[in-house]
Amino acid sequence: MRILILGGGQVGASVAESLTNEGNDVTVVDQDANLLKLLQNRLDIRTVLGNAAHPSVLLNAGAEDAELLLALTRNDDTNLLACALARTQFNIPTCIARIRASDYVEGRHAVLKQFSVDHAICPEQIVTNNLYQLLSYPRALQVLDFGHGIAQLVVARAGSDGKLVGRPLKQIRDDMPDSDSRICAIYRNDKLIVPDGNTVIAPGDEVFFIAAKADVPTMLGELRSSEKPVRRVMIAGGGNIGYRLARLLQDDYEVKLIEARGERATWLSENLDKALVLHGEATDEALLEDENIDEMDVFCALTNDDEDNVMSTLLAKRMGAHRVIALVNRSSYVDLLEGNRIDVVISPHLSTIGSVLAHLRRGDVVAVHPLRRGAAEAIEVIIHGDERTSRLVGRKVEDINMPTGCTLSAVIRGQQVLMAHHDLVLCSEDHLIIFVSRRRQLRQIEKLVQVKMGFF
Repeated sequence: MRILILGGGQVGASVAESLTNEGNDVTVVDQDANLLKLLQNRLDIRTVLGNAAHPSVLLNAGAEDAELLLALTRNDDTNLLACALARTQFNIPTCIARIRASDYVEGRHAVLKQFSVDHAICPEQIVTNNLYQLLSYPRALQVLDFGHGIAQLVVARAGSDGKLVGRPLKQIRDDMPDSDSRICAIYRNDKLIVPDGNTVIAPGDEVFFIAAKADVPTMLGELRSSEKPVRRVMIAGGGNIGYRLARLLQDDYEVKLIEARGERATWLSENLDKALVLHGEATDEALLEDENIDEMDVFCALTNDDEDNVMSTLLAKRMGAHRVIALVNRSSYVDLLEGNRIDVVISPHLSTIGSVLAHLRRGDVVAVHPLRRGAAEAIEVIIHGDERTSRLVGRKVEDINMPTGCTLSAVIRGQQVLMAHHDLVLCSEDHLIIFVSRRRQLRQIEKLVQVKMGFF
């Protein structure tokens, strides 16, 4: 596919790398020549220097032949204008825009259709939603929604005190007779284990499981000892993400928000009804001590500076914060930090990639969630057809030849969440949740779920 990406920043670069690795023809437009040079040295892409909202720049970038436009600059106005030009001047069939301001997408002021935006992506809101899920499950490393939230895939690290640790997985049903779940993958020392009934979980294993939302707490209790629910949250950074999270939490949690910029701190205090806004630096040890950091259930560092986020979370952890979460843009930092002294590291651009990829996968793909820093994925796909036109409809799970390392984990049928046990028969319109351990296997999965031509 010929794809035109506008904006070569963290989000644009990450999406470009992902799409290039899947064999797409990618061109990136940006106004920063040094940034484009670095991208071209690292990726097999074409780059164009210029303003992404100028018709001549879009023409030079190959807009006449592009099949997809991804407007991912940090400027909403540029993204909207580029999408309008892409459709009216160059007839690009699909336009996806990064939109930060809620005014453009919410309420009576929504203007996306007027600018020919087919899909809007807000990285800040995606990250905020991910953080909210993590606060709902204190023991989880990652929580992903499927079927509009009726099923969830959860990543958690097994504790030495977990009931399931040291026992075969086939005993899950004995411990949880009234609920059902499925472990779709285990990573031990960064190596994948494809589990079966005889697999034994060891302390420290990174366990990926899927369950109906109501059954998630029970399964987490099997992997780790129970932890008290989150009540007190401290947020470092009052930018878009920090403000959104504080606004989301303030009615149900005790929230303190630290902001270094005086003018922004004043604005936050005027726009947050219940959260306590503090003007200061999150790396100020005296400030943290005065605000009782040792009583905080969760400390979230959400500034735009990776180093500040890392340092403030390490300081908060040392001073007694129960759990610390850092927002980190550099993917090279994520592997080094998570699971050591920082409990969870959130990567904004990895979260955003999933929203983009869901629109690019072949077949009726509902959701795509990158896992393991983008090396693996969990996808939700709808199957159609009948036994004649589909490779899946009407067949038992045990009769489906899944690619090695890929696991059909669960099926959403209407409002039911069904675990993909061996004797489950798949039906047309089922939503399949599939764990894909290696992204190069995605083409095989896409071919498996597509209907044959006779369906049409």
